Amino acid sequence: MILVIAILYSGLGLSMHKMEIKPCVVIPVFDHEHAIEAVVNAVLVQNLPCILVDDGSSFNCAKKLDELAVEKKNVTLLRLSVNSGKGAAVLAGIKLAAQEGYTHALQIDADGQHCTDDIPQFLAEALKNPEAIINGRPIYDASVPKVRLYARYLTHIWVWINTWSFQIIDSMCGFRVYPIASVMKLIAHQKIGHRMNFDTDILVRLYWEGSHVINVPTRVTYPGDGVSHFRLWLDNVLITRMHVILFFGMLLRIPTLMTRKVRAISRKSYE
Repeated sequence: MILVIAILYSGLGLSMHKMEIKPCVVIPVFDHEHAIEAVVNAVLVQNLPCILVDDGSSFNCAKKLDELAVEKKNVTLLRLSVNSGKGAAVLAGIKLAAQEGYTHALQIDADGQHCTDDIPQFLAEALKNPEAIINGRPIYDASVPKVRLYARYLTHIWVWINTWSFQIIDSMCGFRVYPIASVMKLIAHQKIGHRMNFDTDILVRLYWEGSHVINVPTRVTYPGDGVSHFRLWLDNVLITRMHVILFFGMLLRIPTLMTRKVRAISRKSYE
C-alpha cells in the first residue's frame, strides 16, 4: 500500500513539475523609437506574445509603436494617455496580461540594454518554479556608468536589511519574470512605486508576501539608443523615500522575517 501511494505521489509530482505556463512579454516604452523595433523582433522570434505599453511617448515614438502593432503579429499595444512612470506602465501591462489569461509576465526594457537571448533561460526557470520571481542578475560590460554601478550597492544593502536575506541579489534590474497571480494579489491591497522606485519596491514586497526569488545571470549593456529617463534628483528622492518606507515596513514584519530566516537556515543545515 505504501509503495502504491509513493508511486502515485511521484507521478503527481512529475505532472506538477511539468505544469504548463502561459507567458507573455511586457515592455514599458517611453520615447525609445530607435531601439524598440529590434527588441520586439528579438522577442517575437522566440514565439512570444508581446504587450507594448506606451507610457505617454512623444509623436515619433507613438507612431513607431502604432506601426509595430499593425505590422507585427503577436504584438498588442496599450497606450497610457500621459506619462505615468515605468512602474505604472509595467503594472498596466500585467493587468492586461491577466485579463488575457497569461500566467507569467516577462518584463524587459525597451532600450535594448537587456540580452534577449537569455529569455529562454528565464522562462525555463519559471517553468520549473512557477510561483517564484525569476530575477535578472546583471553582468555589466564596460559601457555601464561607474556612478550608477556603485550607487546600486546602496540599494542592495537596504534591500538585504529590509528582507533579512541575500536572496535578492540585484533588485534594480528590469529583466525578470513575474507570476501574474502574485502581482495581482499584491497590488489589490498595496500601492507600488510608479517610477524608478518600482523594480525594487515590488520585488521586496513580493518577497514579504512569501515569494521566492531565483536570480539568473544576464548580460547588460548601456543603452541601445542612448536614452535614459533617470531623473537624478527626483528619482533619487523617490528611491530614498521608498527605502525609508520599506524599512519601517520591515520593522513591523520582524517576527515573520525572523521565522522565515530560521527556517531557511534549518533547511540549509538539513540539506
